Amino acid sequence: MEQMIESDANVEKVRVFEMAAELFGVLATPMRLRILSALCDREKSVSQLLQEIDTTQPNLSQHLNLLYRAGVLAKRKDGTQVIYRVQSEKAVTLCRTVCTQIAIEMDEPSAVPASERLSPRVVS
Repeated sequence: MEQMIESDANVEKVRVFEMAAELFGVLATPMRLRILSALCDREKSVSQLLQEIDTTQPNLSQHLNLLYRAGVLAKRKDGTQVIYRVQSEKAVTLCRTVCTQIAIEMDEPSAVPASERLSPRVVS
């Protein structure tokens, strides 16, 4: 019985890591991070996002759809427009925290000890 409990705990731990890796995979492109950043403060239509993000409409739509399917974004129709908004505030907080830390490391590389850096390489 004790081995079953340990086995169940290990299976659950493995599943947690799988789900975390799936989320990191969804967030692992600069384009998706830019989309999240653009939607942090308010919902926007695809055309509004295209004005802020330098990409093509098909490329943007592909990334929006992936973020929507992953549960990071929500969408609604307003006439012919599709309006997107953040669904997962936790995902946005995670991205904001990581991006802010990396920006600090880039702006002041000597201010962050190597043991506290998220990014192993410092861009000068």
